[in-house]
Amino acid sequence: MLIEWRVPKTIQWIVRLFFIYLIIFTAFRMATVVCFKPQSIGLIELLPSFWLGMKYDLRWIAIVLSPIIILSTYYKLSPFYSEKMKKIWTIYLGIITLLVLFFYGADFGQFAYINARLNADALIFAEDPKESLEMVWQSYPIVWILVSLVVAVLVIYKLFTKTHVVVEDNNSNIHKFDYRRRWHIAALLLMSWFIYGFLTAAPLNFLRAFRLNEEFKSNLALNPLQNFFTTLSFRDPDYNTSQNLYYKTIASFLNIDPSERKLFNYSRVLHPDSKAIESQPNVVLVICESFSMYKSSMSGNELNATPYFNNLCKQGIFFDRCFSPTFGTARGVFATITGIPDVQLSKFATRNEASVNQRTIINDFEGYDKYYFIGGRSQFNNFSGLIKNINDVKIFEEGSYKSPKMNVWGISDKNLFLEANGVLAKQNKPFFAIIQTADNHRPFDIPLEDNDFIQQTISDEELKKNGFESLKEYNAFAYTDYCYRKFIEAASKESYFNNTIFVFVGDHGVEGNASAVYPNAWTEQRLSDEHIPLLFYAPYLLSPQLHKEPVSQIDVLPTIAGMIQQPYLNTTMGRDLLKVEKKDNAAFIIYHAPGWIGVVGDDYFYRKNIRIKKEELVPVKSGLPALTKEQTDSLKNHYSLLTSAIYETSRWMLLNNKNEKK
Repeated sequence: MLIEWRVPKTIQWIVRLFFIYLIIFTAFRMATVVCFKPQSIGLIELLPSFWLGMKYDLRWIAIVLSPIIILSTYYKLSPFYSEKMKKIWTIYLGIITLLVLFFYGADFGQFAYINARLNADALIFAEDPKESLEMVWQSYPIVWILVSLVVAVLVIYKLFTKTHVVVEDNNSNIHKFDYRRRWHIAALLLMSWFIYGFLTAAPLNFLRAFRLNEEFKSNLALNPLQNFFTTLSFRDPDYNTSQNLYYKTIASFLNIDPSERKLFNYSRVLHPDSKAIESQPNVVLVICESFSMYKSSMSGNELNATPYFNNLCKQGIFFDRCFSPTFGTARGVFATITGIPDVQLSKFATRNEASVNQRTIINDFEGYDKYYFIGGRSQFNNFSGLIKNINDVKIFEEGSYKSPKMNVWGISDKNLFLEANGVLAKQNKPFFAIIQTADNHRPFDIPLEDNDFIQQTISDEELKKNGFESLKEYNAFAYTDYCYRKFIEAASKESYFNNTIFVFVGDHGVEGNASAVYPNAWTEQRLSDEHIPLLFYAPYLLSPQLHKEPVSQIDVLPTIAGMIQQPYLNTTMGRDLLKVEKKDNAAFIIYHAPGWIGVVGDDYFYRKNIRIKKEELVPVKSGLPALTKEQTDSLKNHYSLLTSAIYETSRWMLLNNKNEKK
């Protein structure tokens, strides 16, 4: 118990405020455990996360309370000097509490959405405020959330006021000018210790959380304020790479002719082989929103959400282990169009003037008209800036269509497909068209006009078992299958269909429980975030094939170009997946916020952290024989070299693969 007659009232109040904030921060961490803890992790195992998390919390509590201590060393600025100062400091605490609760609320929502703490990536949404606010409004009960936030702040504000009154009453016999600044100095020293890092030899930073060796444990320890403000520094791109050290590795990976292996030269002119299609086929590239492989029928998921697309895959060239380099639509579209993984650590490459200007293989399709179709605004995530790297491209977006707008993402995917089909059916020249879908995304709307689409009723238990978070999400995913069917049925009635290659690729996957259909790496190392289908469908041009090797989004354009009877220039990381000389099957993956980079190989997924010394090698197939230590070390060394080579070279290419516009 405090010896109140010896301790200044300001310090007594600070002590009470300190414990109020500590309870608030701890309550949010406990709520994270209740809502998101994997069943495989025991509560006792989380004690190190709570201990480290408390250290982060103490830092931010100290940051919040230190201004009161510092300014109160001058007694006229003390919250106990006058009613005016009491009101000023209580309002200050109310505003700070509002910000804290806002950060924690946003963090909780982010965790529910992608199982990751709030970080500076969230500022991306501020760059597209119209779509971002509309999406949040249409997806969540915003009114109730705001009401709850205001009520919570008012309750805590009253609590702050009440504690002030309690301290005043308990010290009614102490003259308010009786000041002992040594207590303020002692309090500041304690707060400085908390800011530096409580009981730590080195300054506390957010990287320490990743030493807990498990993703949920690391996320649980992190304080969202700490995470957000630390990752702000990652928004500035860093192009100071050591890619020249890895040129030989990349030259071998890309199969660059030894006679052309000049330092920093990744360009290679590829010529058509005997299998190239001579009819100058059209190309329709469909970039499919959140097309997560483990939720689809192609994976064997028993809920069978995509039976029509599954049937298409049996009729085309299907790659069942394609991976996007990372999570996120803008990054996925960038990788597909450019052939470069977006390895910029925070801000999207599409949003960076230094990296949005990129050369694309699409410009090598001579004699082709180019089209881009999106249901909403192409300015979102600066898709338009990326797409305009395609020479003479015609962009169709919100305002270009007859169909009504359905939600924040514009017209429905079905209407997008049908309107695109109407445009393409009128063309007399070969064309390369990109169609970017959006409906398989919050708010998961399904148009009332599509009453021939039958929504299913499935128990929560079955949904969770098969990787779906809600019935609404499942039906939205099944609706995408309905839209693909409507598109192919409509296109098959047009004259362009027989001479067209339809390419379907997901923009990214979705993190979740994939244990019903895939090994642990999909869930525990989050391969489900990036695992997507890749299909080349042309029933009159291509013979069915099933490929099980790991491939990447960055390989899509080189593979399309390799199918057509014309040479093309490849200057980036993508490879023609149908070339027999392709070797070292591997797909690069990066998790930006925690700093993981790695590659998926035929049998194993290797990843390492760019911020701390940590690496993992886990199987991606069941029933693999146990590796000896020598075999494990050999694989790790091989994949570590390849991972660093792709990462560093991609960083260099983001700035140096410039488009020379006509």
